[in-house]
Amino acid sequence: MSKQRFKSVWDAIEDTPGDAANMKARAELMRAITEYIRSSGMTQAEAAKNLGVTQPRISDLMRGKIDVFSIDTLVNMLAAAEIRLEMRLKKAA
Repeated sequence: MSKQRFKSVWDAIEDTPGDAANMKARAELMRAITEYIRSSGMTQAEAAKNLGVTQPRISDLMRGKIDVFSIDTLVNMLAAAEIRLEMRLKKAA
């Protein structure tokens, strides 16, 4: 029996390459925001105020609840944190 190999966990669990790409992007944005909050030493309430969301949203972020965040929301949170988003596009291998 041969095993199927995937480039990422998202490729393995999502139905389409587009869905996998969306999840990869959201995961990376969430990682950046979570790292920003942790490194700043802010409480969840302070982070919520600074990022323009509620404390329960920060709790969801810190717990990795990726399914409750859109790319738009995450980009807005990055902008509120004054973190510049740079994108690099390349043809899939």
